[in-house]
Amino acid sequence: MSIAASNTSMRVPAGFRNLLEGLAREVLREQPTDVVAFAAQHFQKLLEQREAGGTDPVAWGAMLEDDRLTWPCSQDLKEAKDMEGEQGTPG
Repeated sequence: MSIAASNTSMRVPAGFRNLLEGLAREVLREQPTDVVAFAAQHFQKLLEQREAGGTDPVAWGAMLEDDRLTWPCSQDLKEAKDMEGEQGTPG
């Protein structure tokens, strides 16, 4: 029995992208032979840090992702650069 593909869109949970980017960075840095075991150890360390009262990597990642989403649009960025240029020129 086959299941037809649906048009539902799935949302990536907040902080997930940041977690995966962090894992990918560490995998590229360490070049482990067993990536699955390495990933398990990586996430275990993050859990231990969170339980010890440190920063929650999911909450931190969600905040970083939110900052990226709220970054000024291109027009706002252009205006900010224009204002910066005007302030930097001698009068």
